[in-house]
Amino acid sequence: MNSRCVMVLGTTSGAGKSWLATALCRWYARRGLKVAPFKAQNMSNNARVVAGGEIGSAQYFQALAARAEPDVRMNPLLLKPEADTRSQVVLLGRVDSALADTPWRARSERVWPTIAQSLDALRAENDVVVIEGAGSPAEINLMASDIVNLRVARHADARCLLVTDIDRGGAFAHLFGTWSLLPPEDRARLAGFVLNRFRGDAALLAPAPQELERMTGVPTVATLPMWWAHGLPEEDGLYEGGEPAAAGPAADAARTVAVVAYPRISNLDEFQPLRRLPGVRLRWARTPAQLQGADTIILPGSKATSADLGWLRAQGLDAAIAAHAGAGGAVLGICGGLQMLGEALVDPHGIDGNAAGLGLLPLVTVFEPDKTLRRCHSRFADGLPGPWSALSGVPVAGYEIHHGQTAPHPSLVAAGDVPRQVLPAGLGWSNAAGNVMGCYVHGLFEDDRVLRALFGAGVPTLDSVFEGLADYVDRYFAPGVLAGLIQPVKT
Repeated sequence: MNSRCVMVLGTTSGAGKSWLATALCRWYARRGLKVAPFKAQNMSNNARVVAGGEIGSAQYFQALAARAEPDVRMNPLLLKPEADTRSQVVLLGRVDSALADTPWRARSERVWPTIAQSLDALRAENDVVVIEGAGSPAEINLMASDIVNLRVARHADARCLLVTDIDRGGAFAHLFGTWSLLPPEDRARLAGFVLNRFRGDAALLAPAPQELERMTGVPTVATLPMWWAHGLPEEDGLYEGGEPAAAGPAADAARTVAVVAYPRISNLDEFQPLRRLPGVRLRWARTPAQLQGADTIILPGSKATSADLGWLRAQGLDAAIAAHAGAGGAVLGICGGLQMLGEALVDPHGIDGNAAGLGLLPLVTVFEPDKTLRRCHSRFADGLPGPWSALSGVPVAGYEIHHGQTAPHPSLVAAGDVPRQVLPAGLGWSNAAGNVMGCYVHGLFEDDRVLRALFGAGVPTLDSVFEGLADYVDRYFAPGVLAGLIQPVKT
């Protein structure tokens, strides 16, 4: 294998590994190199349908940044949390129930051959593989069963960057502590430290980077300024936590879109375009008060639909949503949100749990053992009424990830309560008034045709976002560092 592997490690989760790996994918790809991303194990409920099944959204976007076709080898193991102590296990794109029942440490040895084979195949097919680690490589309680950080770095003979979030404070201690806990042979793989999300005058950091290099032998190769609006969807977490409330397009918003943020929300990255639309304010809602004044309420996807529906009721959000819909306000349910809007959730196989729905659409959902995973291209029906009328006849492309199969409720249909089909083949319905709509298509707001129909504006393309990321690292990394990472090591 002649490919070179560059690995992005972090001192913590959320340090900036995913976006930095994405930037590196585009930086190397636009130099004419064939590039692929890789992350051995990802834990996230943000997933995308690709060739062979599903992978974490971060690796999907990294593949697009690398100008590569996303496939399951780029993220061979995906853990999708269903509760605090339980996750669905996806191996090479498909659910593996036996692995989910296997103890954590025993699972590692069972999946390692698949991980190694996937990485080796990507190395054989590409000039550069950009690898993302997970959490921290210095978790000494996990080193013996590690399959995502140091073991991968050794197998790939990777040169590594260690990134830390300096905005949190304690960055130099995080870097030194991580370095000190690594075995000597793994320290030798560290080619540079990266300070991420810095605010202020970088000259004031001295002499800390120089002292850190004196103690470790590792140079600080980049200080990356805080950048709120880079445009890349977050891998996990909600879009808040310090960003100025009036920043960007939301400052003069004429329309507010509230997304209900239940505990097991999934695929929340698909709402990133709403955050960037002029005249639109995106609000995450966990209380009825946070739904007040919203023009549109969205019930997003969920990895535990019945449990999240119970949480929604416990917060009193069900009554607030019903009141909004009753007043003619726009409501949209996507995937799990669609299922919640119906009359009932039926679970004969123990997949998700039985529950009464919100009763805003005359539908019933039955959970099936087999998961639907597919990309879809469809078109909204002509003549849609109500707040969603602008979508009439609009084409849409997206993807489906769901266990539930939804259909009109037979008893309600017999009584004359018939849902309006807004998308064919069971992809979407609305109520008779047209203000409450549900669909199985993820990625609605990533489709420029939908954005322009609903809001009269679009957002910068993903490709322009990737170009901006590559420009950013090109500007702030020390000259020659990124090119040097893929040069043969002198002996």
